[in-house]
Amino acid sequence: MRTLRFRSSAFLAFTLTVAAMGGPRHGSAALSQSPSAQDQSDVWWKHAVIYEIYPRSFQDSNGDGIGDLNGITSRLDHLKDLGVDMIWLSPIYPSPQVDFGYDISDYEAIDPQYGTMADFDRLLDEAKKRNIRICMDMVMNHTSDKHRWFIESASSRTNPKRDWYIWRDGKSPGQPPNNWLSTFGHSAWQYDPKTKQYYYHYFYIQQPDLNWRNPEVQKAMFGAVRFWLDKGVAGFRLDAVPTLFEDPSLKDEEVQPGTNKFGDPNESTSLQENLPEVHNVMRDLRKLIDSYPGNRVLIGETYLPNVQELYKWYGDDRHDELQLPMDMQVGFINKLDVAEFRKKITDAETKIGDNQPLFVFDNHDNPRLDYRYGDGKHNTEIERMLAAILFGSRATALMYYGDEIGMTTTIPTRVEDVKDPIGKTGWPKEKGRDGERTPMQWDTSKNAGFTTSDHPWLPVPPDYKTINVAVEKPKSDSLLSWYKRLIALRREVPALHSGKEMMLNTNDNHVLSWLRQTEGHPPVLIACNFTANPQTVSFNLAQDGVTGKHPSTLLKSPGARDPASLDKIQLPPFGVYIGEVK
Repeated sequence: MRTLRFRSSAFLAFTLTVAAMGGPRHGSAALSQSPSAQDQSDVWWKHAVIYEIYPRSFQDSNGDGIGDLNGITSRLDHLKDLGVDMIWLSPIYPSPQVDFGYDISDYEAIDPQYGTMADFDRLLDEAKKRNIRICMDMVMNHTSDKHRWFIESASSRTNPKRDWYIWRDGKSPGQPPNNWLSTFGHSAWQYDPKTKQYYYHYFYIQQPDLNWRNPEVQKAMFGAVRFWLDKGVAGFRLDAVPTLFEDPSLKDEEVQPGTNKFGDPNESTSLQENLPEVHNVMRDLRKLIDSYPGNRVLIGETYLPNVQELYKWYGDDRHDELQLPMDMQVGFINKLDVAEFRKKITDAETKIGDNQPLFVFDNHDNPRLDYRYGDGKHNTEIERMLAAILFGSRATALMYYGDEIGMTTTIPTRVEDVKDPIGKTGWPKEKGRDGERTPMQWDTSKNAGFTTSDHPWLPVPPDYKTINVAVEKPKSDSLLSWYKRLIALRREVPALHSGKEMMLNTNDNHVLSWLRQTEGHPPVLIACNFTANPQTVSFNLAQDGVTGKHPSTLLKSPGARDPASLDKIQLPPFGVYIGEVK
């Protein structure tokens, strides 16, 4: 477990010394010598920085062009230096790799292209030495069609595992059971000529859905969960977990106007996801997790329509389901709208009871931050600002590999170059997810230091000569340094570590600002300029019970000034100011 440290007088002196340079540097002598003090009443995941690694793309150790477990182990010091508390690994299980690991053929082994179980054990051990936990990606909705369970299920209608998957007769010859669509395009039903029935797949044809109404399925999947818990993993990110159950009536979905990017009719998915039965499974899974020591954690991939639905995934105020269902409402607004950010963050503060939010701004399924939020001119400044929101809020923070250096979305320009089957199916309207999965950019050497192979599994983006860890690490004004400082402040400053959160200046449509407060320590003010123009803001905090009037800078954007008072804080374009109020 990463030690959660609070500031001593040494840190206060250090803060004053470096404030003019923009804030404290993670890893400095002053920071590393700060005394440790962990709040025993809190659990580690409430304040964690979680770092998603897409293993194929992080670091190749054997020159085959594909990232692997030993490559990840070799880069653990980068993650320790950054301030990461837990790594979420995208699937590393044996797989035909149709969906690059999300089609699993064995839940209790390692795919040889990523290494061996001994390599995984070494990664677990080396990460532990650096106070970094490992979180596995658990795909519970479906298996690969090459999994032995499905092979048995498809062998005959009378096989004992037939009911482990969802098999149905067509509504008429040549017609599937209903009009349900796969989220990856076209019908969600695949005909099997051998047994003359259709099986259901919400994702690819090669990813048949498990039948969670069969108790044997839950027993088998929970067995896989136990396998990894026994090895010492800290928890699981549950892939596509709202899709575990489907409406047993198999009624047609409601058809809506227009067509989607695959050329299919637009349809509701209300009969295919987020059915109430899933919560019984989550409660059982939580009981299993809680039977292990060490505060293991369940994270949910929960794309939901609103925060009210998200609240249910915690088990409401019973706290008996997921500890951290992903809040996709904030990070995927995908436009710089102050009012919308303010509303969504306030929802997370006020509409999920006393549960802990988990904010996610980026992942392997969506274009990176530059594509969704950038303006082409101020991308780095905008990414600094978004990082301030992610790490400066009360929520647990989940980031994606490469965010810390500003990796860009690099979409294939030709269908011939596309690796993601979604892109092959939907081209040109849907170009797939290759653009956000390109290799990590470590340095200026061949293939950005990712691999010695002449053929990395995806091309390294051409901007790697300037956007990489080695170039950014020594620069105090780099995005990487900004991430390190933010994460260090999140650990060191009591109000940022565990303080409550309150929005300020709620009528301002240019600057998003909020206050973090905890008893016995100075409150912290954070202001983020959402515009390409300089902004000046003032704050009257007396009405919020804050007696201090003088801001003391903890961190500010390059080019920003240290304000003399709360009456005039000047922010450059997309600028950030973070300061204690004394």
